Order: sequence, then structure tokens, then C-alpha cells
Amino acid sequence: MNNNDNIYSLAAVGVQQLIPYKAGKPIEELERELGLTQIIKLASNENPLGPGKKALAAIQAVLPTLALYPDGSGFALKQALAKKYGIHESQITLGNGSNELLELVARTFLTPEHECVFSQHAFAVYPIVTQAIGAKAVVVPALNYGHDLPAMLKAVTDKTRLVFIANPNNPTGTLLSQESLEAFLAALPETCVCVLDEAYFEFVSSTGTINSIAWLQQFPNLLITRTFSKAYGLAGLRVGYGLSNTGLADLLNRVRQPFNNNTLALVAAEAALTDAEHLAQTIAVNTQGMQQLTEGFKKLALEWIPSAGNFVLVDVKQAAQPLYDALLHKGVIVRPVGNYELPNHLRISIGTSEENSVFLKALAETLANV
Repeated sequence: MNNNDNIYSLAAVGVQQLIPYKAGKPIEELERELGLTQIIKLASNENPLGPGKKALAAIQAVLPTLALYPDGSGFALKQALAKKYGIHESQITLGNGSNELLELVARTFLTPEHECVFSQHAFAVYPIVTQAIGAKAVVVPALNYGHDLPAMLKAVTDKTRLVFIANPNNPTGTLLSQESLEAFLAALPETCVCVLDEAYFEFVSSTGTINSIAWLQQFPNLLITRTFSKAYGLAGLRVGYGLSNTGLADLLNRVRQPFNNNTLALVAAEAALTDAEHLAQTIAVNTQGMQQLTEGFKKLALEWIPSAGNFVLVDVKQAAQPLYDALLHKGVIVRPVGNYELPNHLRISIGTSEENSVFLKALAETLANV
């Protein structure tokens, strides 16, 4: 046994067998690998417009204070969020991206004796945080690429402490109705916490489809997670938040590390909440881009899954990995989703009109050569 084997044997069993989350390929990495200079990235559901002017101005204003620790409680951002949603600051937990909230809730409620329920084709972080703790993951087969809520409810046992639901779902983009979700929450035992992952909420909120905030008073076992990484264009600053009953938030804040949000993230997020113009422009670009991509898929005789997010999953009718690799050589980064049991699909983030056009041209050329 070599030294590496010794170290691995000391780790928790769940960690030993863990496969780390693989993010979308960075532009810089592709530049190093292939020597390309003209690259577009449509892989990580980022905002193609970038941060808004108000967020950038807020960052600029606090740069001289970076020698000081940030406010560990995130008081000002919590106040802004509480005002926006009509809740109390004590119902809010701030995270280093909403991703950290997923880990915090798993660490708070799961043990090796407990189970966690989530859907097939749902966000890859759910099985990662479950396995890292050593809890049992119960994966419920998808229904039309989305969550089968009745089947998920049947999978809940007295050992279940956590259920993850992504709405809209990543990577498939499927959206659950308000009625189906409310019925699920009403039927869920109080001994089980439901995490409603709404990372892409802003892209559907204008339709009035979902009003999950109203459920917080009714369901003390509900945690809603949201992020500033997508619609607000602050993915590089990593700031998300959880909304819940005060008791649930208190537990999460006991596990949360101090200063998990840096100063730039806190002020940028607070400013972004006031930038209605940038958010409206983001949603408009997303709506137009979704139509542009789906019309392009139609011309290529490709099928796609209707999406409520800022991305779309397209069926390329063959193994997607070789197409992904070929697109890289054309300077286009998208996302293969074979790790989600969808080996014939590619997930495409909505970009600017120009970026979408470059991608569609590259896809058509690639398909013509296979």
C-alpha cells in the first residue's frame, strides 16, 4: 500500500467513493489547451450581460475597505431581502452561492442513519452532499425529464430527513406547477425537510407561476434556496440565500461558517436587488435567445426539452460527447450531461444573439461532418 492509499483509507467512506462535481470548462482552460482566442462559453448558465451597473458601482465603492473582515451576519443584505419578500431577517441564511445552502442543510439534518430523496436528472450536487455525509440517496425515476412528485412522496420513509426539489430543474429546465408543489408539501411528513431549489426562479417569476414565499408560514420544514449567480450576473462572487421558518434558519446559521460571504459579494448583491432595469433586460435577452436557439434546433431537425430556465437541453440524436469535443475545437463551450444519465443531450446556456448565432452555426457544421 502506497502513501496515497494510506490517506484514502483514513477518509470517511462516503468521501472515498465521491466523484467531485465537474463544472463547465473555463474559457482560460480551453485557450491553454487549443491555443484559441475567439471563444464563447454557453456551458454554465451564466448571465451573458454580466453584472449590472449598480452592482459594479457598489463594488468600486468598497474596494478601499478590503483589509477589513466583512459583516459576518450580512445584516444589510438580509434587510434588503427581508424587505423584498416581506419576511423577517431571522428567516434568512446567506450562503457562498446557493450551493453552500445545499451543503449546510445536508450537514444539519443528514447522518449515515438517514435518507435523502431526489429525482433522477436533478442537480448533481444533491447526491454529492448526501454521499459525503454517508447518508443513503434515494433516487426517484424522472417523469418526462422532471420530478415525479407522487413517486417521490411514496419514497419518503421514517428514515427520510431531506428531499431536494429543483424548480425549474437543472439540467432539464422542467417546471412544476404551484398546485402540485403545494400538495406535495402538505403531504410531506413534518419529520422531513424539503429544499425547494429555485436558482432559476427569476426567469419564471414574471409569469406568476410560483409564489413559494407564501408557503413559509404554512410549512416549517420548507427551505427555499435562491442565488445571485444567474439572473443577477454575480456568479463569480458566489452569493446565495435560503428563506425558511425562523427555527430552520437558526439551525443552518449554527452550521454556517462566519464570513462565508465576502464584502464585494454582500454589497453587489444588495445593489443588484435594486437594479430592476438590468434584471428586466436579462429576462428579455433570455426570452429572445431561447426563441433563437429553439428555432435553430427546429431547422436542424433536433428535439429539445421546453425550458423555464436560462438554458435548454437539446437531443442531438447520437452520443453527445464527440459533438461536445468537436465544438470545443470551434471555440464553443457547451455542457455534456452524460453524468445526468442523458448521454445524447447537450445543455446550452442562453447567450447574446451573436453568441447564439455562433453556436448554431458551429453545431450545424459539426452535425454535417458526423
